[in-house]
Amino acid sequence: MTDRRSTDDLIRDLAAAPVPARFSPAATVAGIAGLLAGGLALYLAGFGLRPDLVAAWAHLSVQVKTILPALLSLSAIWLALGSARPEGRVVLWPLAGPVVLAFAMALFRIIGADGPLVPEAVGQTALACLGSIAMMSALPLAFGIFLLRRAAPTRPALTGALLGVATGAGVAAGYALHCTEDSPLFFVAWYGLAIAMVGGGGAWLGHRFLRW
Repeated sequence: MTDRRSTDDLIRDLAAAPVPARFSPAATVAGIAGLLAGGLALYLAGFGLRPDLVAAWAHLSVQVKTILPALLSLSAIWLALGSARPEGRVVLWPLAGPVVLAFAMALFRIIGADGPLVPEAVGQTALACLGSIAMMSALPLAFGIFLLRRAAPTRPALTGALLGVATGAGVAAGYALHCTEDSPLFFVAWYGLAIAMVGGGGAWLGHRFLRW
């Protein structure tokens, strides 16, 4: 009798509970993109675009350090949304294209170098680069994790990591419009490290908050 009463109470509690908000991929992308764009707009309003951006855009390395992170961000958010569904099948190969191209550019620079490369790789703004990308990624990443709780990811750490990569890479693409360090050695190393850091933070948040 006690078991029957407990079951009936559970059914009544479930029936009375509010219906959880439905997961909307479009709303998730819009919310993350809005916060990301807002943070970048505030940053660029305060620190400015690089003064020679129009002239510098003619150089392939300047184009690439914005375009490749943007492509990586789009690929990662698509994969994150797919992994947020229980039936979603996750394949990570779409992330390989931008990563391989970035490392190829760095390798070509190393092969073609005729002088020391360490000062070029370290640059003048490495810490500012890391700190800025991480800082601007924090709020969009946290908000994205909150929205993905409405989904049902079966690989929460992977979903969080993909969301972190998407957020970090999106911020890096915008930050590149301010950054004047154009060597592939610099942006592959430091943008890459910043994106990896945000991805690691996303993996931790996903493991902590996206578990069923």
